[in-house]
Amino acid sequence: MGLNKRFYQNTTISPIIKRVGLYVLCILLLFGSIGVFTSISSTFKLSTDTITNWTNEVKSSTFLYLLGMENKALRDAYPNEELPSISSGFLQLAASIKPNDPRSLLGNELPGLSIYERYLLVTGQGHSYGTPVESSPPLEEILREREAIFEDPEDAEDSGDEGDEQKQPDGLTTGDKKVVFIYNTHNYESFLPHLPDETDVNSAHHNEVNITKVSDYLAESLESHGIGTQVDETDNMSILNEKGWEYWQSYDSSRTIVQEAFASNQDIKYVFDLHRDALSRDKTTTVINGQPYAKVQFVVGSDFASNDKNWNLAKELHEKLEEKYPGLSRDVLPQGGPGNNGVYNQDLHENAILIEFGGVHNSLEELYRSADALAEVFSDYYWKDAQEVSGN
Repeated sequence: MGLNKRFYQNTTISPIIKRVGLYVLCILLLFGSIGVFTSISSTFKLSTDTITNWTNEVKSSTFLYLLGMENKALRDAYPNEELPSISSGFLQLAASIKPNDPRSLLGNELPGLSIYERYLLVTGQGHSYGTPVESSPPLEEILREREAIFEDPEDAEDSGDEGDEQKQPDGLTTGDKKVVFIYNTHNYESFLPHLPDETDVNSAHHNEVNITKVSDYLAESLESHGIGTQVDETDNMSILNEKGWEYWQSYDSSRTIVQEAFASNQDIKYVFDLHRDALSRDKTTTVINGQPYAKVQFVVGSDFASNDKNWNLAKELHEKLEEKYPGLSRDVLPQGGPGNNGVYNQDLHENAILIEFGGVHNSLEELYRSADALAEVFSDYYWKDAQEVSGN
């Protein structure tokens, strides 16, 4: 009887000892792992960016499915009761390869292709993987004199201008207040249709016939909608040359321009930095009502805090453009990380955004149509917001 009792005690104590030992071993392994990761060279440490990239490869529906295993109420939100693909999910998590996206495989192998690995905040109709491409030759090449052909197409019958009286929104006006500020960080960005001797997109620059023409036209169109607009005429490229700076320092130079504008004009509520893209014509052009328009793209820096309102403004304008002019807006792109500015002076104002107006292959006539469309849409947005604020 005593032998059986001793045997029973041993058999009950043994699992407890094993369990405690397993817990102790797990704790030792945990602290040991933490010690290893905190003591090894920084080049081998896991950063938050790495973990973020890993988790970004997992579809949100997978997390929803896992949560649904614990909370049955969440199962109703899962689409079509389909189980997430374990093999596809593991492949994306382990190797960052997405079976339905060739960029994930080729981007790490082909030099330069990784720049197209961007996550769009809002996408437009027929969007592609195209991300803004800035042609950035040496500054002396940008400043080189070139022949340009320019005939102001303001009187074009299809420019979208129906007369100031029809554009004027019930007599609403900002009066003498200039509430919109437009400037051009890369003010020499030009267009091949107006440069007869140029075929290289990297050489499409001119000191007069350039993106500033679009800024001036957009300002006139906004003014016709009763919105006072100030356009900066600073030659930012010449400033870079005078200071001996490189082209990539353009935003450092234009930052001073924006700060001086704020200091001299307390009425500024919106800030637009206009650029033109260097993508192919098929990615920067759309046809609306039988007329070619230069597409626009809204770019918001993702490398500064408190950029929610900047994103919201870009999203609102994108959606309104898509509603009135389907296909005109490419998308809203958060831009940041290695190799990108990621701020674009947008930290200076909550309503500051960068707008890519068409591309190097677009004509000013196409760009002016888009400027009229954007002015119309922004006018609707501005006066609605102003009336709501006034009503409150």
